[in-house]
Parts: sequence; C-alpha cells; structure tokens
Amino acid sequence: MDLSTEAAENPFQVLIDKADNDPTELQHLYETHRTNRNNQQRDKILSETFPGWSIDDILARLDGPGKEAGFVDPRNCLVIWARPPPAVREVIRFVQAELKSVAPALWLMPLENLHTTVLEVAHSRTEEEIEDLVKTLQSSTDVTPSQIASYPTSHPSHLVKPMVSFDSSALALSFVPAAGEGTSAGASDEYSYHHLRGDIWDMVQRAGLPVASRYVVPSAHLTIARFISQSGFTEEDEVDRLRVKSFVDKIEQINRKLEETYWPRENGATVPGGGEWDVGREELVIRRGRVWYGGGEDVPLD
Repeated sequence: MDLSTEAAENPFQVLIDKADNDPTELQHLYETHRTNRNNQQRDKILSETFPGWSIDDILARLDGPGKEAGFVDPRNCLVIWARPPPAVREVIRFVQAELKSVAPALWLMPLENLHTTVLEVAHSRTEEEIEDLVKTLQSSTDVTPSQIASYPTSHPSHLVKPMVSFDSSALALSFVPAAGEGTSAGASDEYSYHHLRGDIWDMVQRAGLPVASRYVVPSAHLTIARFISQSGFTEEDEVDRLRVKSFVDKIEQINRKLEETYWPRENGATVPGGGEWDVGREELVIRRGRVWYGGGEDVPLD
C-alpha cells in the first residue's frame, strides 16, 4: 500500500481561501451549497420523469422487510466522526417522527448511531487494508490517535441553523458554520468546522496515512434516514406523484418549523439547545470497519 503523502495538498483550504477566511462568507458558501442542492433535488423528485427513490440495496439486505440472514456489508472504512450532543439528537428525534408520519417504510438512523463525518480517511476497503491503516496510525510518533480525537477540545467550532437536506436516496440534518450567532455571539467564529476538517486532514497526513475522501463539499450534516423500498410511494408499480409531493411538502414544513424554532434571531434571543452545536465539546471518534450506517468499532486511542 502506497502511503506517500508528499504531493498532497489540503483540499479544505480551497474554500477557506475562497471565503477570504471570513466567517460570514464561509457560512454563505455552506448555506448556498445546501439550499441549491435542495432546490435541485426537489425539482428532480417532483418531475414527471422521476423513476422513484434510489434504494440503498445493501441496507435493504441488512435491515427491513428484505433483510437477508447472514448478509455482511463488504465495505470497510476508516473515518473520524463527531457525535451530536443530546439536544441535537432530540431535534433529530422530532424530525424523524415527522418524516415517518408520511413515510412509514423509511429507514431511520438509530439515535445512538448519529454522527457527522469530519474526515473519511478510507472507504470500501477490505478488513486487511483498514487494519494496515490503523496500524500505521497507531504507530505514528508525529501525530497520535488521542491527539486527533482531542484536537477540537482546544479548537472548538460552532454550527448553527439546522435544516433537513435531502436527495432521492437519503435525508440529513445539516448545519452551517456560525458567524457570530448563538451562544458564541460576540466571540470569534473565525475558526470554523471547515477549518477543523482541514486541520484533521493535515494531522492524518502527518501520521502517514493517505486520505481518500469521496467528497470535501461545504457540508456539516448527519444522515438521519434512507430509502430501502418504494413502499408507500407507488400505485400498481407506478410512482404515486401525489404521495411523493406530500413527502417533499412535509420536508419543507419541517424546515419552516426548524427555522422558526431553532435558528438564531436578529434580536439576540437565546437559541434553543438543539439549534446549535459546539463540535469541540466532546472528543472526536476514530471509527473503523462497517461504519456506513453508524456501526463499526472505535479505534483505541492509546
């Protein structure tokens, strides 16, 4: 396995430079990304040519009515996660219940498995390949696993403005970096979640691991639901467009409720706990194995 990292450049720095390291502009870039994507996905899903939800075939074999006894997810990964605080989990509990009310067959991420991926180091590899990467990380003298995990406790980043983001395969609760809102109002938000992701990328590289993330888009999200069947959205094997529209309408209704309840107010009123997230309050989790749906095992820090 080639562990050379000499030519690697930090991909997260690109957006930071584009925002001129300005918290307001960085938040704007995150907000624009998720809003544009929701609009694009809404148009796609509500079009007359929409073929139905993009089913997660592996998850459908692991859980739900199509579960196959003995089936094992072949994809092994190495990731670095941040777990949400209880208040954010409660917001997600509310959102999941609202979604389930119009889509009973929707697969929901268990609350104890919720996470945002700060960095995906490797994905879709064999157990042996992941084991080699873990050994490299644990043997590093430049950067240790415990230094990576504890890094945000001295470099806190603040996320605000929860919103449901979606496409034809899954739904997530997304946040944007703060720019003076919430409990951090008056404090500096110059160090953002995007900065944290870039710093963790640097640390993993310095530990001797190549980083093979699938994406470095401006997103801070927790996957909360996935589609594992077309149940409830078809009529005689045809897409029921009225039911699909009702589902999209429900998402928009939830987002209005989230904005009214959990977004910062211009008058400086206190933001309810689930409306913001200080990522540095708890250590990061280095996770290995079959992590796709919140599973896997923690990598020991010592």
